[in-house]
Amino acid sequence: MKPYLEYVTNDDDASWASLNRRLDDGIPFQWHHHPEFELTLTLNSRGQRFIGDHIGRYEPGDLVLIGPYLPHTWHSLDRPDDSQPHIALVMWFLPHWAERLTANAELRAVAAMLARAAHGLQFSPEAAQAVRPLVEDLFTQPPVERFLRLVTILTRLAGDRAATPLSVTAPELAPAATDRGRIDRVLNHIHTHFAEPITIPELADIAALSPSGLHRTFLRHTRQTVSQYLIRLRIGRACALLSSGTMPIGTIAGEVGYDSLANFNRQFKALKGTTPRAYRAAFV
Repeated sequence: MKPYLEYVTNDDDASWASLNRRLDDGIPFQWHHHPEFELTLTLNSRGQRFIGDHIGRYEPGDLVLIGPYLPHTWHSLDRPDDSQPHIALVMWFLPHWAERLTANAELRAVAAMLARAAHGLQFSPEAAQAVRPLVEDLFTQPPVERFLRLVTILTRLAGDRAATPLSVTAPELAPAATDRGRIDRVLNHIHTHFAEPITIPELADIAALSPSGLHRTFLRHTRQTVSQYLIRLRIGRACALLSSGTMPIGTIAGEVGYDSLANFNRQFKALKGTTPRAYRAAFV
């Protein structure tokens, strides 16, 4: 994995950013976060979606809204039409952009939806299908029309009563610059070395904090302890391996950092409510 803090650049003559991403080789697993909201429509692709502590499958037409600093990635497994690329239509906008927009009374429902996006939101298939033409058309328009289409898309999605939250936990929206740098260094280390033994003193040294200071800062920004975060990350990676291949469960346990298969099974069931074997069976 290559976790990082992504820097998004606004489009020319625009107050927000977009990307028409087309990949022949598939969507890679790149665990990242950023200060912007992100609305992503995925087409001609299916695989695993990781948002905060959520791990789930996505299918063509999947539409999600992700709040600021919520870690996320997609990992494609296949595409229905091999002659066409995997497609991700992505729109980013900063919280202060959204605050100015939703200061208008007419857009209060959008403000409420954006607040819910702190945990990530998956829109219903019906809502995603309804706005899909607007999303696809948006990328062909000049800046003013693109802006108007984005506002229309957000307004329509705000009425989706079937939109479901994805992650149990949500990050702090705007960590202080100093703390953000410390947390980014710690998260980068955890995500790079999650399958290896990781100690609190080691992470505290990376953050230039005392162990107790690390605990408070990490808990404030991720709303979970280092141990809880590490368990969710390891189990999340195990879910991806279980659902996308035939690697033996004991081997997977070792791949994600567990020396004891019994401990892996126990923590997996505590987090996912099922055994690794039953979880894999659901994808067969």
